[in-house]
Amino acid sequence: MKTIGLLGGMSWESSAEYYRLVNERVRELRGGYHSARTVLYSVDFAEIEAMQAEGRWDDAGQELNRAARALEAAGADFVVLCTNTMHKVADRLTDGLGVPLLHLADTTAVAIKADGIKRVGLLGTGFTMAQPFYRERLAAHGLDVLVPDENDRETVHRVIYDELVHGVVTEDSRERYREVIARLVEAGAEGVIYGCTEIELLVGPGDSAVPTFPTTRLHAEAAVDYALGDTSLPPAV
Repeated sequence: MKTIGLLGGMSWESSAEYYRLVNERVRELRGGYHSARTVLYSVDFAEIEAMQAEGRWDDAGQELNRAARALEAAGADFVVLCTNTMHKVADRLTDGLGVPLLHLADTTAVAIKADGIKRVGLLGTGFTMAQPFYRERLAAHGLDVLVPDENDRETVHRVIYDELVHGVVTEDSRERYREVIARLVEAGAEGVIYGCTEIELLVGPGDSAVPTFPTTRLHAEAAVDYALGDTSLPPAV
């Protein structure tokens, strides 16, 4: 079994989900007393959030590069970045890294295409929805990506940063998300990406009329399948 390097803390709420899902997947596939070989580097999200808010993406990339190198030094055979938004700095993170990064957008695209879906809606932080780094990665896999309008993007982002990263889950916010999802479906989305690792704390498959793609679960499962040698890394673009 390869050792999975989890680069988390953005937020720790979702990183805890990664750890749980990774080990549940190993138990499902191997049974008995088996659990995942992992090393975890958890950053202080307050520092990363400040860099996001101030547009200091290069600084953030340098910090995550240091963290990824620490994972490699600790024995990780590959790195799993436990956040969608910070894949914006994926190229900086892998600079000089001697082990591969299992890119979250690639694993998500593989799952969407396996379902025969071409047009998907994307929920995530304001950065993920509005900036091109994530949408373009998905588009390179042949997907047509829809995002909510500006008001809905603000709602989705606010709930993530004001509530979900603090472990706050409310029925009111769940209903707001359901409304946003419904509007994406009305606009032609054949599926919806839960493109922020905290979103899965709030909504699930039953909150959408079309198939949903929970990136945390998909990423965690892909990491285990690769660690066990059952699959290769998804094609990069």
